[in-house]
Amino acid sequence: MTSRRWSRALALALAAVLVATVSACGVTRGGDDPDNRRLRMMIPNSPGGGYDLTGRAAAQAMEQEDLTGRFEINNVIGASGTVAMQRLLNEEGAEDVMLLMGLGVVGAVFTNKSDATVDKATPIAGLVAEAEGILVPADSPFQTLDDLVEAWQADPSSITVGGGSSPGGPDHLFPMQLAQTVGIDPNDVNYISYDGGGPLTTALLGEKIDVGMSGLGEFAGQIDSGELRVLAVSGAERLETVDAPTLREGGVDMEFLNWRGILAPPGISDKARQELVDLVTEMHGTPEWEEALERNGWIDNFMVGEEFEEFLIEQNDRVESTLKELGLA
Repeated sequence: MTSRRWSRALALALAAVLVATVSACGVTRGGDDPDNRRLRMMIPNSPGGGYDLTGRAAAQAMEQEDLTGRFEINNVIGASGTVAMQRLLNEEGAEDVMLLMGLGVVGAVFTNKSDATVDKATPIAGLVAEAEGILVPADSPFQTLDDLVEAWQADPSSITVGGGSSPGGPDHLFPMQLAQTVGIDPNDVNYISYDGGGPLTTALLGEKIDVGMSGLGEFAGQIDSGELRVLAVSGAERLETVDAPTLREGGVDMEFLNWRGILAPPGISDKARQELVDLVTEMHGTPEWEEALERNGWIDNFMVGEEFEEFLIEQNDRVESTLKELGLA
């Protein structure tokens, strides 16, 4: 065989091997078999945060049940999720990528004056929700929710409220909407932002603030030891892990849930969107996902299709209204 023929034969053989390898592993973008393709998932915060825990739990459940090929997970950090949201929109037409997002991202888009609004993306599914809790130090004079509300209404600026979210995040939106509900101007709320549950715990235990409002997962140790007390939880039902009434049981007609869901880029085909919806629906029924819900104390908030689209619109409008009243949107 001549040198030229040998080179051509070797190139053809290598090409055949490459095609076979890609077919076996699943392709990076699309593919004829949606159950065997590789997907990318963007997480809009650092490893270990709520979005990260939720996204990785979902990806693990899908992989363990062989519902799809492997996930490439990328933590896209910046501007409280706005950077990740913009990157998703920049992926227009990409059918192999999804963004794990939630209420905090919706708020951050407004406070950062970003054009990367959620209505420009493709809704896939709502996944989980978490109730917020109202926390006080053990020796706080506020023994009940009513005690707190009465003092707050009498002199709003005298009550220092802390949260683990920057403006627009769930820990910020909750006290603002709670204030509105009990007849307090949100602009009069004395809110201090902390960088997550750790610093917020320190502020509560050091009595640098009067009350903290946040998800309760990061405070379990201090609640169990009695260092912190929970006056109320913001969901429709009591939590199994905390002995505290709901807001409505405490006389406040309100419900508030932090939530997380999945978006895809704009411009994908109806077929690709349905494949992603079907994939996440299958994941929702797996034992691995049920275990993740129980392990993390998440409320099952699964919804797809028109229900999730309408939910996003309602949440977007409610967040915009609250932040506009505060001059933040």
